[in-house]
Amino acid sequence: MNKLKLYVDRKSQPARALIIFCRLNGIDFEEITVDFIKRQTHSPDFIEINPMKQVPAIVHGGLKLFESNAILRYLACAFPGVPDHWYPADLSRRAKIDSVLDWHHLNLRRGATTYVQSTVLGPVLGRTNPQKASESEKIVAESLSSIETFWLKGNEKFLLGNSQPSIADLNLVSEIMQLEVLTEKDINKFLGPYRKVLQWVEDLRNATNPHFDEAHKDILGVKEKYHGLAESTIRGMLPSQM
Repeated sequence: MNKLKLYVDRKSQPARALIIFCRLNGIDFEEITVDFIKRQTHSPDFIEINPMKQVPAIVHGGLKLFESNAILRYLACAFPGVPDHWYPADLSRRAKIDSVLDWHHLNLRRGATTYVQSTVLGPVLGRTNPQKASESEKIVAESLSSIETFWLKGNEKFLLGNSQPSIADLNLVSEIMQLEVLTEKDINKFLGPYRKVLQWVEDLRNATNPHFDEAHKDILGVKEKYHGLAESTIRGMLPSQM
């Protein structure tokens, strides 16, 4: 089968999750950057791969696939040697991971994406919507509370009381790292109350480095560009330092 092609923009949360997953599991791939701000996702060539005009997408042999959760599931099953903890063969454990991924799209992702677009990208593009910002702020807060009190309940390091990370951990953490583009005040407002969430972010960073930090360089660059802040604020809020 032909080499895997990843069509990504590292400013995209799920695109980063795919890159980290492939690096961790020794999956050989060609990274093809598709800049969504420059509307390269609307080019005729890319639309042939993903008619929905969004990144990430992949081409693997004759398969063209989009939607990040579907891609992560495919990668976990299609490539030999991927450890079972990422997407277990056991159907009950797999279903629980699927439940987190489904919850994520309607909660944390919806709130975080809208908030970042409303407060960071919107003003740059001359588009402001205080009502959307307020609504999405509430969704983010409620989502973080759910992660802290439900998805991270128990004594293990990762979601669903697992001792090793799954594709759900990777996707949700990539979403939370998107908050790095906000001001330090906003990041503290969102994450300050959630010590378990902060520790979980660091535990996953440690479990996936150096690929985690490498994949998130672009996000820290966006933060520096818009706020003049190059240091990772989330790392500075770790429970051991609070």
